[in-house]
Amino acid sequence: MYVSAIIAAGGRGHRLGGTSLKQLLAIGGRPILERSVSAFLAHPSIDEIIVPLPAGLAADPPDYLRRAAKPLRVVAGGERRQDSVAAAFREVAVQADIVIVHDAARPFVSADLIGRTIAAAAESGAAAAAIQARDTVKLAGPARAGPDGLNRPSEGSVVRQTLARELIFLAQTPQAFRRDVFQAAFALSVVDATDEAALAERAGYEVRLVQGEASNIKITTPEDVPLAEAIAAIRDGRQVGDNVTMRIGTGYDLHRLVEGRRLVLGGVTIPADRGALGHSDADVLCHSVIDAVLGAAGLGDIGLHFPDSDPRWKDAPSLDLLARTAALLAPRGLAIANLDVTIVLERPKLRPYIEAMRRAIAGPLDVDVSCVSIKAKTNEGVDAVGRGEAVAAHAAALLRITEIRN
Repeated sequence: MYVSAIIAAGGRGHRLGGTSLKQLLAIGGRPILERSVSAFLAHPSIDEIIVPLPAGLAADPPDYLRRAAKPLRVVAGGERRQDSVAAAFREVAVQADIVIVHDAARPFVSADLIGRTIAAAAESGAAAAAIQARDTVKLAGPARAGPDGLNRPSEGSVVRQTLARELIFLAQTPQAFRRDVFQAAFALSVVDATDEAALAERAGYEVRLVQGEASNIKITTPEDVPLAEAIAAIRDGRQVGDNVTMRIGTGYDLHRLVEGRRLVLGGVTIPADRGALGHSDADVLCHSVIDAVLGAAGLGDIGLHFPDSDPRWKDAPSLDLLARTAALLAPRGLAIANLDVTIVLERPKLRPYIEAMRRAIAGPLDVDVSCVSIKAKTNEGVDAVGRGEAVAAHAAALLRITEIRN
């Protein structure tokens, strides 16, 4: 499958202010554009990149666009975003199967999100990264006339309707399309649209939503810059300000497998003929994460906080125990940076359930799913785990110290 990436960088970023082009603004010592392009250059699924730029910049592009390790072409953009993307699409290789479009102003897109968006587009034709609304969403309108019949515009907008936030998603990029879908969508480019997914919708295609990332912010206004600097510092392994350091913890758990029990891993029930034996739901993935987080925080282990001698935790969902553990962090000036977990189980195969487990773990920890890595291994027939008599999990947790306490 041949994948062409378009990094939309044809705008001038007027809302950010200043005299320089937004895409050339340095965040963490690197231009926004370089960070975005680098993410796609490094991705193994990307075969070529086309970057539409303002005409003046396209005539003399930065060196990092001239010395790319993959085929990279620069084109002059247009007045509108979709004009710039259309100009780039005309340069896409004839053998391209998938076209993926990303805003240059989103410099922190992860390789995982790029890969998931490409896979969804290959399967369904069109896909867009998006995150579900977390706040209550209000539909606003102008204030109605008062009892005296007079409008009062100075009173501003009022709520017309409260929308179901579980149905509201905030669109991000990347957005990816099969070539034929993209071509049909851009046949409607005379219609103004704020993203490519909107054009695909108007062309009659369903656009699949792909779980986006909270860190995949779009740098638009001056208020976005401090947050971008903080994300860049974390991504680059630097210290954020004077009051941020890191702490690491490890966790391990093992449970015997017996008949008559559910096999629960990361809060997800896995179809299996045997499940893990334990006082709670015996979720070794959650238990290893709990121990890793508690260890990094210097708060002991799972047995200290949720002992199996306490009837409160009998058959307790381990996701609930995980949420209780996470609640211990903020009052101590701590926050989760990322988790890495390895499950060791001989059978069944866990690959089909990995994404569901990642999402389930991210929820009670209040982190983006991109911060949670889960891998599944076997023990190659060695010891009790290898003989299928037990399941084990190893976890590592990295915590940020967000507040120095005396």
